[in-house]
Amino acid sequence: MKNILVLAHDDAGQEARFQAALDVARAVGGHLTVVDVTLLPPAGDGYEVAAFGAAMIADEMVRERTNKTRLQERLGNGDVPWDWHDATGDFAGSIERAASLSDLIVVNRKLDDFLGADMRALAGKLAIKSNRPVLAVPQDVGGVDVRGRVLVAWDGSPAADAALRAAVPLLQLAQSVTLFEIDDGSLRAPASQAASYLSRHNIRAVVKREAARLTRASAVLSSELTFTRPAYVVIGGYGHGRLTEALLGGVTRKLLTDSPVPVFMAH
Repeated sequence: MKNILVLAHDDAGQEARFQAALDVARAVGGHLTVVDVTLLPPAGDGYEVAAFGAAMIADEMVRERTNKTRLQERLGNGDVPWDWHDATGDFAGSIERAASLSDLIVVNRKLDDFLGADMRALAGKLAIKSNRPVLAVPQDVGGVDVRGRVLVAWDGSPAADAALRAAVPLLQLAQSVTLFEIDDGSLRAPASQAASYLSRHNIRAVVKREAARLTRASAVLSSELTFTRPAYVVIGGYGHGRLTEALLGGVTRKLLTDSPVPVFMAH
């Protein structure tokens, strides 16, 4: 995991995701690719709508030029090698086009009071369509402690398997790794198998089991994160399908809505 891609845009979540990307890049001795997106407003008909849209684009371009200058000055004074891509359009398409040869994409989970784009949907879409792991960061964190304690949500699904394998380079740096097995009747493989896999990568993981017979797995995991506050959580993104998760209030949707810690996920 050497090539870290991060979204740059002047919004409330930028500092959190930018610092998280820098933290990961420093920890793995990696390279940072910054994709600076100038958002385009939705298209509309009529002269007044067009004029308003043109004014919005002009304001957005000014903000992003200022944002670019500020972030590049910061990168120039740092210790992480980087390159920069300017893009105009939407977040998802801009990031997907730049994601070739990236090992990790850093965005936000759901942002409060941001009307420019649905960050929760963005994180989920990138995890599915880009075939890259995604680190979705809350807007109020000061980065990510790569060498801290890590919680891995485990249900034995192919998505959980993919997330675990993708996270190995980071888990090797962690202070401790806990495999959190939630038994809701759908467990496909025991966490002990995941622990054995990690041991072959010199990662000694502890298994913790919780029953969720009368409670949704998402609620059990959310409670565990609130209580233990790990540095970040590893999950398999949309392991049961996005429609099923949306209807049933799945783990991915729940964590992208209100996780208190960064969410590392793969699909």
